Amino acid sequence: MAKAYMFLANGSEEIESLIPVDVFRRGGVEIKTVSITGSELVEMAHGVTVKADLKFEDAKLEDADLLMLPGGLPGATNLNDHEGVRNAVLSQYEKGKLVAAICAAPMVFGSLGIVKGRRATCYPGFEKYLDGAEYTHELCTVDGNVVTGEGPAATFPYAYTLLEMLTTKQTAESVAEGMMYLHLMENK
Repeated sequence: MAKAYMFLANGSEEIESLIPVDVFRRGGVEIKTVSITGSELVEMAHGVTVKADLKFEDAKLEDADLLMLPGGLPGATNLNDHEGVRNAVLSQYEKGKLVAAICAAPMVFGSLGIVKGRRATCYPGFEKYLDGAEYTHELCTVDGNVVTGEGPAATFPYAYTLLEMLTTKQTAESVAEGMMYLHLMENK
């Protein structure tokens, strides 16, 4: 079973943090939320308090198939300022394992130099933080082991893309169908 971790900081975007967790659990991926606040409780961007599965210091990140960063402000800035998150993301990337960030959080990838020479997306206006990347303005962009998403409305295609990468296309499509996402796309 694939294993993923979603980092949560004070100010992280609720949708970008929790939709992927829901999608992954439905798809059979073991995903844990990891608080970087020093407590299991995280105050999200829009005032929702979330209890994370783990505190950062208790997470066994070396066994991850995927590390994920949600956007939101000041959440993305808090993730970028957390040395443990930065070290974990860089180590994961250097091992050729998946790293993913959405909305404002690709700024972490930009500051680490891991999107230089790659295609990437982010929330419009944050492309200046994608140091040396080709900004795609796509909902979800995959370039090797680096996956980026554009923003809150892109969270479903971003999550399904990652689920497919961790499992199978059939699993991702089955979860998307069960959540009525395919119906939504047919009737837009």
